[in-house]
Amino acid sequence: MLAPRENPMLFGHSEAEAAFTAAAASGRLHHAWLLTGAPGLGKATLAFRLARMLLTREGDANDPGNPVFRRIARGTHSDVLTIERATDLKTKKIKREITVDQVRDVAGFMHLTPAEGGWRVVVVDGLEDLNRNAANALLKILEEPPKAAVLLLTSDAPGRLLPTIRSRCRQLRMEALDEAQMDAALRYLLADMDAETRAGLIAVAEGAPGQAVAMADEGALVLAGLAREMIAAPRLSTLRAYDVADRVTRGEGGFETFMTLLQAAVAGAVRTAARRRDHVLGRTPLAEWGEVWHALGHLHDETERFNLDKRTAVVAGLQMLPKV
Repeated sequence: MLAPRENPMLFGHSEAEAAFTAAAASGRLHHAWLLTGAPGLGKATLAFRLARMLLTREGDANDPGNPVFRRIARGTHSDVLTIERATDLKTKKIKREITVDQVRDVAGFMHLTPAEGGWRVVVVDGLEDLNRNAANALLKILEEPPKAAVLLLTSDAPGRLLPTIRSRCRQLRMEALDEAQMDAALRYLLADMDAETRAGLIAVAEGAPGQAVAMADEGALVLAGLAREMIAAPRLSTLRAYDVADRVTRGEGGFETFMTLLQAAVAGAVRTAARRRDHVLGRTPLAEWGEVWHALGHLHDETERFNLDKRTAVVAGLQMLPKV
């Protein structure tokens, strides 16, 4: 799959793109834009698309043959800086957070004169990954924005950001793709996939093509069925919970996929009940199911963030599920 900076295609999100384009054309472009929405919607892809639009003076900004496109794709454009979680040189793993030193680089970069006489553009991918000091350093930049510089910030969880950071950004909320948009996206991103498997991914990916690609193996569809089974189970014994946990954590990435699918299954069941104007799902009020959805997300996040035992986390998640 192409990295966001290399991807010339964006599926959906025309309203968000149009809002930014109109602001740029008006000559009153806000200095900081916060792109929000669920994981896998294409927030980083849109951010680099907007960066190319600002920096391209001739030709199609989204043509891979365009010199600006090529330099941004290679990470060599002198007026673009990308900040994201870095790789630990010792462990070779992605770090858990964005550090204050990385954000300090932003301040220095934004105060330089644009090398090509246009804009300086900073893309910060994953704003919720900033540690406390990094968040405070970013806030200072937002409070004293330099001229001819734009911050394009992405976040899966804007509720976790400092309110003062959110208040200084113009927000572009990105929504889930519809079924037709998802089909078009997966035909492009997973060109060799058969129609049946593609349809199965669309059914479980909650309108997020990036999520679909991440789950694009036969095990993901099995885990999706298992997640739905857990939601519908009238009761779940501890023995069964551990059996499911063993199955889920056996493969690489199984925990991440299953917990995402379990949350999606809860959300889907609640939406179905709400459309029927039911106030309960099984014997449990929908509001309580909503609390379970939030708790599962917190459990998932904390397990990944602090490298906790994934098998134990799956069992804990399953035991949160109300009896239906």
